Amino acid sequence: MKYLTQIRVGFLLFLISSAAFLQPEQSFAEEALWKAGSASVVITPEENLWMAGYGGRKAPADGKIHDLWMKVLVIEARDGHRGVIVSTDTLGIPQSIYNNVCAALKKKFNLDRSQIMLNSSHTHCGPVLRGALHDIYPLSPDQIKKIGAYSDKLEQQLVDAVGTAISKLEPATLWSGEGFTSFAVNRRNNMEPDVPKLRKADDLKGPIDHSVPILAVKDKDGKLKTIVFGYACHNTTLGIQKWCGDYAGFAQYDLEAMFPGVTAMFYMGCGADQNPLPRRTQELAESYGSRLAHAVADTVRLPMVELDPELKTEIEIIDIKLGDAPTKEELEKLAAGNPSSYRTRWGSRLLKQLNSGKPFMTSYPFPVQVWRLGKTQLWITIGGEVVVDYALGMKKEFGNSTWVTGYCNDVMAYTPSLRVLEEDVPPRKSSRWGYEGNTSMAVYGLPANRWSDEIEDKIVESARRQVKKVRNGK
Repeated sequence: MKYLTQIRVGFLLFLISSAAFLQPEQSFAEEALWKAGSASVVITPEENLWMAGYGGRKAPADGKIHDLWMKVLVIEARDGHRGVIVSTDTLGIPQSIYNNVCAALKKKFNLDRSQIMLNSSHTHCGPVLRGALHDIYPLSPDQIKKIGAYSDKLEQQLVDAVGTAISKLEPATLWSGEGFTSFAVNRRNNMEPDVPKLRKADDLKGPIDHSVPILAVKDKDGKLKTIVFGYACHNTTLGIQKWCGDYAGFAQYDLEAMFPGVTAMFYMGCGADQNPLPRRTQELAESYGSRLAHAVADTVRLPMVELDPELKTEIEIIDIKLGDAPTKEELEKLAAGNPSSYRTRWGSRLLKQLNSGKPFMTSYPFPVQVWRLGKTQLWITIGGEVVVDYALGMKKEFGNSTWVTGYCNDVMAYTPSLRVLEEDVPPRKSSRWGYEGNTSMAVYGLPANRWSDEIEDKIVESARRQVKKVRNGK
């Protein structure tokens, strides 16, 4: 009897100790998940502001096809380190907004720049923002004031949306995958009218990147919550005077219809030299959006790669030299040109600055950022309108588990590779060459026609340094 009592007592102690052992393991499983939260905000201007992107516009917007959106995803790794991903239906976030938002997020949520990723869809049917593209359009003081007020509101909406997403943080899993769609065409190597014939003959020329990188967020029960996806192609299907997210906007709307309750977020890949061709109709924008959305949907419905709850974030603001500034004689010639030309306005403004004795900037503080999600997934972001060479080169160097995003954190000019810079120096061998690497800087108002030849080396060297850090577990 005494022996049986000892057995019963021993068994009871075993059950108690087992329960005590199992309980922490269950808590550990919960702690081992990511946390994630998202927020969406309509950013369609309430007034008909000037639209960004095309130099030939002569009037502000006069309506909308659909609303423009800002969307935020906040992710938190097992150790509490957070990352903020923002998608916006804008042409590009300029430096002033980037700096102000980073300062506000640091003060309010203790987030540093490395943790903040501000993406632009590069729609050409979005608003002009403060301090960007002002030479392109004949903006009156009243219109500049309205643009400033809208930009101030946008900054506050972004900071508030990050706060909302943080308040919604809950256990989650993160997954990576890659789809495919092929409507992007290298615009430097294919004449637009020839594209249908070249497509039919499978004879399109030039480098492209048709991959569709995807980050999927699911709750702890496996329900899809947020999709972040990219594509390397200009959002220039449309040239209308109505607010619209172009193909990327339609893709987001389509995905949110296919997956009710899910937040769909687009970011631009390295598509500065890629166009959606053919283009110029709403039907084509809707078709390209549908193709992109289905590429994403097909991927998230299949098994994806689960990412461990680890996040490493780095950023460098590197100093990149500009090319030579226009001479006084060149500026005087430009200033005497057609008053309705943006190059005349650019030349006149620079000539006034030169005559005032204020020196031109000779370099630019340029953002390059690297994240590591899980054990192996790299996410590299580059400022400016980035040509496809950077994505192709970095994926080759750092491995297939590499996403490369352009138009991120500060869109201050085109970001050409050395190949594009050299092709665009006059005299040029092709009528398609010249803009991305040699004349486009006037659009953004920088006091040069081109970057210096160091640009690609500087960006790639920065990425290498940061990749080494995040891979070494910093």
